[in-house]
Amino acid sequence: MTHEGVLKILDLNHPRRRQPRAAAPGLSPSTRRIASALCLAAALSLTLAGCHKTAPAPLAAQPVVVLPVQSGGTTYAALSLPAELAARFVTPMAFRVAGQVIERRVHLGDVVHQGEVVARLDPADAQRNDASAKADLAGARERLLNAQQQLQRDSAQARENLISPLQLEQTQDAYAAALSQAKDAEARAGLAANQLGYTDLIALHDGVISAEQADTGQVVSAGQSVFSLAWSGAIDITTDVAENQVGALHLGQGAELTLAALPQHPLHGTVREVSAVADPQSRTFHVKLTLDTQDPALRLGMTGTVVFAPNASANAASALTIPATALFHQGDQAAVWVVDSAAHVQLRVVQVAAYGANTVTLTSGLAPGERIVVQGVHTLTAGQSVQPMAPLHPEDFAS
Repeated sequence: MTHEGVLKILDLNHPRRRQPRAAAPGLSPSTRRIASALCLAAALSLTLAGCHKTAPAPLAAQPVVVLPVQSGGTTYAALSLPAELAARFVTPMAFRVAGQVIERRVHLGDVVHQGEVVARLDPADAQRNDASAKADLAGARERLLNAQQQLQRDSAQARENLISPLQLEQTQDAYAAALSQAKDAEARAGLAANQLGYTDLIALHDGVISAEQADTGQVVSAGQSVFSLAWSGAIDITTDVAENQVGALHLGQGAELTLAALPQHPLHGTVREVSAVADPQSRTFHVKLTLDTQDPALRLGMTGTVVFAPNASANAASALTIPATALFHQGDQAAVWVVDSAAHVQLRVVQVAAYGANTVTLTSGLAPGERIVVQGVHTLTAGQSVQPMAPLHPEDFAS
């Protein structure tokens, strides 16, 4: 009933609006007033009941795909990967001045020693520059010597008052200028001598020439690489590991290398470095191992197979595995939706040990047998009622 209808009823029941009628026999005026009030209250109750809105029906439970957590995550077995011997340090060798290469004394694979000249530039221009700087230095030193002698003479005459103070001051200024020019000429002569020496490319370490980047007769700029020098000494084993296997490696882990050239002499190494970033093209992680065994028969670039011992700590941490589609994120933390016995979902933070192609290995946060949402995780809210459903294609969630 509308608001206007209620007002109309109230207006009709007003004493001034009611039509006079004969009093009911046997009822007193006070009794009639009480009956009238009761009727009015009943009418108001019916009116308010008609205006009350019906409560909304509860929301239906949202259907989601649910699976129990499986125990026994990824177990890392011994890895066998192709590997290569490489020098721990490889540095480019370059001239510190520009010029034309007139001589190369070493070639690819040659052994060089510290201080050995491996290449030379045409020294003609550097020699002329050095000669000019030396001549300037000789002239500056001669002028300095004359200025010094003149200062000594004028100083002695000034003590005898034979010359004016102004003349002595001029002599002192001339000596200071000659001294400054001599220092400048000496610095330029040293720089010219260094540049002449830079026309010889000298090995700074013992090693092996691992690459050639310039030929005889080529004009090179300062800093342009001419050779690559692999330092003698420590040798590394290098290999590349796939992203689903990198979790099996840790620093200090042992490994055994078998070279194709020396199949009867296995070598031992220790993981020294695991790349933190995957290669953008191959999507693999570069691993370096320190070779514990030194053998004169080893040559840089030899290839073989490296076998890593199983990572016991990684296997112990790999206790639970879940489908990758179940993973949700709460801020910067990984989480999953857990379905309780009353078919309500709650978000729970988990710790991820490794990512596989279709699965995620967890170290904590879930227990075997707990039910989690594996599809529709981005449409849920905490405490929401759900209708658990089995997957239409269970093989899609097989680990």
